[in-house]
Amino acid sequence: MFSNIGPVQLLIVLAIVLAIFGTKRLRTLGSDLGSAVKGFRTAVNEADQEQIKDGSKPDADFDTTPAEEAQEEKKA
Repeated sequence: MFSNIGPVQLLIVLAIVLAIFGTKRLRTLGSDLGSAVKGFRTAVNEADQEQIKDGSKPDADFDTTPAEEAQEEKKA
């Protein structure tokens, strides 16, 4: 569906968006989006630190793959 969109079409869409919203509104939208992403990352990091502090098991273990775990179970 979007495979035929080239750089010229993207520039036209960008010009239309700038004409509709204006640069000031787009700038504030970008900063709001950036602060929302920063807040999300902070919350995730705090949750991870809290989980480590509590000593609870993490949600996922990325040290081994399921195939490696199956091999370890067969050996045991």
